[in-house]
Amino acid sequence: MTPWAEVGTLEQTVLECEPATALARETGSAEEVLFVLDGSGTLTLDGRDYKLEPESGAYLAPDEHYELRGELTAVAVRISDPEPPPSGGGGPTRAVVRRLDEQQAQAATGAREFRIVADPTTGLRSATHFVGYIPIGRAPDHFHTYDEVIHVLDGEGVMHVEGDERQLGPGTAIELPARTVHCLENTGDRVMRVVAVFRPAGSPAAAYYPDGTPAHADAPVLETAGP
Repeated sequence: MTPWAEVGTLEQTVLECEPATALARETGSAEEVLFVLDGSGTLTLDGRDYKLEPESGAYLAPDEHYELRGELTAVAVRISDPEPPPSGGGGPTRAVVRRLDEQQAQAATGAREFRIVADPTTGLRSATHFVGYIPIGRAPDHFHTYDEVIHVLDGEGVMHVEGDERQLGPGTAIELPARTVHCLENTGDRVMRVVAVFRPAGSPAAAYYPDGTPAHADAPVLETAGP
């Protein structure tokens, strides 16, 4: 287990599960999400087995114990101090495992797309877990109102953050505090993909130009302009 990125209440880690070995984990007071990078295996939770394969995501609630078996690598994000469960025991039906290829693609800014892995509509109370598709080229400078941790799945590029540049490639981890002005430039020859988690939950398309103007129709108007 290797710590990779941390911002606010989000801590991103890469897990490696060895064959013929059970990796026992517990969430404690936090929520946790997983995204399988490669390999396959099984997640055992409350006596039930869930199949894990590349590009499947899993959601674990607070106070849960689970085991991973098989030979796989996954990105895990721990979300401390989670939102309380819905009052009265209501809320959406929880999805423990969801597969990326079964989720609908949605439009974001600059011809980008995303697919939701987990969010409050699937039981994840505190954050949004998604995969983003970034076309070749550079996005306009912008910021978000949420903290975010990102893991590059494939492709190459440059992250521009407040005048600094950072080279990106598969396995790169990024941490973005809320209201950090940035842009991601895809310098490769194909679509770049990233898996990310941000808090508070919302739409990955909710972005703002540096002056606070919404960059997409799904971005609510800010009460105070600018970062």
